[in-house]
Amino acid sequence: MLRFSLISLFLGTVGIASATDSPAAVTFNKDVLPILQKNCQGCHRPGEVAPMSFLTYKDARPWAKAMRAAVLSKKMPPWFADPQYRPIANDPTLSAKDVDTISAWANGGAPEGDPKDKPAPRTFQDGWNIKPDLVVEMPEEFHVPATGTINYQNVLIKVNFPEDKWVVAAEMRPGNPQVVHHMRGDVRGPHSTWMRDAIPGKFYETGDEVMNKNDDGENLLGKFNPGLGPQEFTVEGAAKFVPKGSDLVFNIHYTSIGKETTDKSKIGLVFAKNPPKVRYYTANVPFAGNLVIPPGERNAEVVSEVTAQRDVKLVYVQPHMHVRGKDYEMRLIYPDGKIETIYKGPWDFNWQLGYDFATPIDVPEGTRLVGISHFDNSQNNKFNPDPTKEVYWGPQNWDEMSAAFIGIVIPDLGTDLRTVFKASGPSLLKRVTGRPGPTLEAVTLAPAH
Repeated sequence: MLRFSLISLFLGTVGIASATDSPAAVTFNKDVLPILQKNCQGCHRPGEVAPMSFLTYKDARPWAKAMRAAVLSKKMPPWFADPQYRPIANDPTLSAKDVDTISAWANGGAPEGDPKDKPAPRTFQDGWNIKPDLVVEMPEEFHVPATGTINYQNVLIKVNFPEDKWVVAAEMRPGNPQVVHHMRGDVRGPHSTWMRDAIPGKFYETGDEVMNKNDDGENLLGKFNPGLGPQEFTVEGAAKFVPKGSDLVFNIHYTSIGKETTDKSKIGLVFAKNPPKVRYYTANVPFAGNLVIPPGERNAEVVSEVTAQRDVKLVYVQPHMHVRGKDYEMRLIYPDGKIETIYKGPWDFNWQLGYDFATPIDVPEGTRLVGISHFDNSQNNKFNPDPTKEVYWGPQNWDEMSAAFIGIVIPDLGTDLRTVFKASGPSLLKRVTGRPGPTLEAVTLAPAH
């Protein structure tokens, strides 16, 4: 599969020089372990996406020099948001002091230190980063073949929620993180015809086209991507709504690893103890379903746009592209004409991170949300499935996407989610074979109609 090896990320730059030659005694128990607990153990523990554990000295000691190299090069922790734009609350970037500490520890022979200096272990409830009130698990295992490409799988899980529920946190956990690249859990409303004829627990390669439309109460509840972690929806007193009688649909991207294996993934939910003040909604906008990427193009640009149909607050962004993606930018064009870039950063298919804005962004009615992405469809991209192919929108890795998952809070708890955003500008253009884009150069960002 096209996932980078985390081991190679750690070992690829071992020869980098230390940032400090401080002779001060730095030990694992007193100085390094607190940093690992705060910034690393969410992924670096058994059953998670990282290939090595950092829970104990015995676990971490063999990786001391690789840890130094990774933090000096800023490959770890992974993070892609350009800091010159809107501040991000969940930025895991290590401070210069923390980097110096890990570097000094590795340079000093990586001593363990006094056991009395160890902080209390970080605890994980049955592996969860949250304390779920409800866990919904796939009723049957998916059998992953040893080799070959596996199309996206959709599985209906009958829950039949006995009453309306407001969800304040969700965490999707792969049963086998070696083969689950990413997945999402969607609400299927009680009146939805989505996967109407599906047998619960069975796996289908159809159904993707309904996601994100909200036609009959479908709505994204939670996601899993390497490095993403659990999602919380409590900003501004918000929560996500799950109507009585709803079921769930898991959409999963599996990757083969050279041997046959299985997976049985699940989602954990935390319910609100009190009614929310506002509603949290994860919208998959703007998206460029009309994208065309020319063969051999090293920096193909694609632009998409939606316009807000009511006043909302933007609290989260998670770009989404496939293996040709290079970078992503989101701009807001306010009703008064002011243009602001709120997020910009490189894209890494293997680390599909989400970004919580430190302060919610007011998005007045009439504001245009513009996504700008670039792709490398040339032979220089070693992950490119076919540089001779003109690429269109599609769900598989050899296709492409240019989109974002954005988190917003809506004042009206009963809002029809289909009415929050409307496609505008470049997203209204028809796809034309042989015509690249839509691009900023080819499209005038005129006011939405």
